[in-house]
Amino acid sequence: MIKYIKKKGGISIKAIGIIAEYNPFHNGHLYHLKEIKKKYKDYVVVLVLSGSFTERGEVSLISKDKKVKIALEAGIDLVVELPFAFAVQSADYFSYGAITILEYLGVEKVVFGSESNKLEDLEEIARCQIDNPDFDKLVKIYSKFGNNYPTALALALNDLTDKKIDTPNDLLGISYIKTILKYNYKIKYDSIKRINNYHSLSLEKISSASAIRKALRDGVDIKEQVPSFVMNYLDELHYIDDYFDFLKYKVLVDDDLLKYQTIDEGMAKKLKVEIKKASSYQELVSNLKQKRLTESKIKRMLLHILCGFTKEEAKRLQEIKYIRILGFNETGRIYLNSIKKDIRVPLISKLKREKEEMLELELKYQTIYDILSKKKINEEKVFPIRWEDKND
Repeated sequence: MIKYIKKKGGISIKAIGIIAEYNPFHNGHLYHLKEIKKKYKDYVVVLVLSGSFTERGEVSLISKDKKVKIALEAGIDLVVELPFAFAVQSADYFSYGAITILEYLGVEKVVFGSESNKLEDLEEIARCQIDNPDFDKLVKIYSKFGNNYPTALALALNDLTDKKIDTPNDLLGISYIKTILKYNYKIKYDSIKRINNYHSLSLEKISSASAIRKALRDGVDIKEQVPSFVMNYLDELHYIDDYFDFLKYKVLVDDDLLKYQTIDEGMAKKLKVEIKKASSYQELVSNLKQKRLTESKIKRMLLHILCGFTKEEAKRLQEIKYIRILGFNETGRIYLNSIKKDIRVPLISKLKREKEEMLELELKYQTIYDILSKKKINEEKVFPIRWEDKND
C-alpha cells in the first residue's frame, strides 16, 4: 500500500530517496533497502542511479538496463538517471546532482549508508565546511604538505571539530548533507548503519562491491554475496581494464590532453610518458600514483579522457535541466503522476522528443561503454522499463 496524505486540491504521496551505483547490487544493498522499508513503511522508494560509469572512474560491471531491472526486482519503485556529468566527478559534484534530482522529485528524505551512523556529527562537519572561514585555509595548508584532498579535508575537520571522519560512506553522506544545507533544500536526511568492512577485499556474507568485482574478475563464485536473482544478470561483464587499448590510443594521438576535465599540465605530460611504458590499465594507474592524488581521482582523469569529457562541457553542464526516467513499477507510476505538475524541469522518457546537450552526451558515452558489448543496446527502445510487481 502507498501512504496517501490529504492536501489541498488532492493527495500527496510520501517518498524516500536512495542514491546508488549498484556496481553490482549485493547483499549490503538489499539490507539497506530492507531497513529503509522497515523504518519507512508504505513510502515510495525513489532511486537515483548512475549509469554506465561511476564516481570512482570505473565502468559499470553490468549494463544500465540490467541495473534498472535489478533495482525494480529488489523493490525500488522508481529509478531515474544521474547524468554522466555528475556521476563521474568528485563527491561534491556527484552529491549535488543526485540530491537536486531528489529535491525536484519531491522526496521527503534521502537515506544513505553510514559507517558511523552519527547524523549529528555528520551535520556538524557539513556545517563546518560551509560556515567556518578557517576550513578552506586549513585544507590548503595540509595539501601543501603533500596530502591528497580527502586526507587534507579529514585533518582540517579534525582540527576544527575534534571529530575524525575518513570512511567513504560517511564522507559521501557529509556531501549530501552539505548540498541540502548549502542550497536550502526541503529534503531531509537519515542514515542506515553500514555493517561490513568497506576496505576488505575478502568475501563475506555482506561484502563490498570492490570485493565482489575482484572475485568475478578472478572467476570466484559470488552467489553467497548477492541476492539470487542478481545472478541472472551477470552474463556479460564490463571492466575498466578492458578499455585500456582504447584509452592508450586516445592518449597517444591526442595532442591536447589539457582540454579534458580534471587534467592539469603535470598529469598531461606524465601521461604521455607513462602510457608508452604501461602494458595494462592497472599498471598505468600505479605508475601515475602520487601522494597528493587518490587512486579514484586518477581513474576519473583517465575516464574523462576515454570518454572525451572536456572542461568546457563540465563548465556548461553544472545544472540539472531534466530528469530521465529509467524504470518504474505501478507504485512508481502513481507517484510520478502525483508530482509531475510540480516538477520544475522536464521529465524525459522518450529521447526523440528532447534536444538537451547533457542527454546527447549521455548517449555518446553509452556508445563508448557499448564498444566491447556483444550486442548493441538501443536505449530509445530499452527505457523506461515498466516492472510488474510479482507480489501484486
